[in-house]
Amino acid sequence: MPRAQQRILTEQRPVRQYQTGEGVLITMEEIERFLSLYESMDRAEGTIKFYRRKLTRFYRDLPEDKRIRHGFMESWRESLLKEYAPASVNASQSAVNAFLDYIGHREYQLVGQIKEEKLPQPELSRAEYLHLLHTAKTLGNEKVYLLIKLFACTGFFVKELPNLTVEAVREGKVVCYQNRVKQAVAIPACVQKELLSFAEESGISSGAIFRTRSGQAIKRTYIPILMKPVCEAARIDDSRATPQSLRRLYFSTRAGIESNIALLVEQAMERQLEQEQLAVGWKEDH
Repeated sequence: MPRAQQRILTEQRPVRQYQTGEGVLITMEEIERFLSLYESMDRAEGTIKFYRRKLTRFYRDLPEDKRIRHGFMESWRESLLKEYAPASVNASQSAVNAFLDYIGHREYQLVGQIKEEKLPQPELSRAEYLHLLHTAKTLGNEKVYLLIKLFACTGFFVKELPNLTVEAVREGKVVCYQNRVKQAVAIPACVQKELLSFAEESGISSGAIFRTRSGQAIKRTYIPILMKPVCEAARIDDSRATPQSLRRLYFSTRAGIESNIALLVEQAMERQLEQEQLAVGWKEDH
């Protein structure tokens, strides 16, 4: 913050309230004074609106007596993390910290930001996965094409391949057991259609879809042997194009999509609240 603005902020701070075991009373009038001061410092309109939303939420979440006490900020941050992404929670924390500094009660501030957990990077990129599919298709290797697609589109465990039966695919889900816990893996419609078509063309009307020439369900140790020629043709190291890496790619892709959805939901909610505030807000200028 520029020194001139810092001086203005310091000079216009309210007299520090006496702190007791009962905490410090927070009022919307104080929050509005803080926002007005920031506005007088030529802060962007969007910044003021952003601070108002965050501080209004903070005020609403305070205990019934509207007093902040030690431990509240920690529990408040935890409650926000159940609704919002870490970046949004960090932004709320920063807004409240600025307000607490303004009223002279920095002892309640939270120090440090929440570090966003970085998704483990898959050994295989999405582009490489698509290149593998294209190569398998060009080589006419439908079995490997479907195996690659199955692992990358469902997160399917290779050891569960014997459970991938014609009957299960028709139902659109495969029942698996992971750590003795029963799970149902959904088969996307596009993969379901291709698997059933493959089974029909292979003369398989029931039972496991992926089989050896002798008719036995293929074992997981056989998968790398099947995939190796496709990996070589695609010029992708077969140590990176494994069922495990394809499975990790599935979860990484899914987590990225869910993160984007969460952000869109939050933005949509904020827009709706702004519209409702304009329509029925207590004060028309808010």
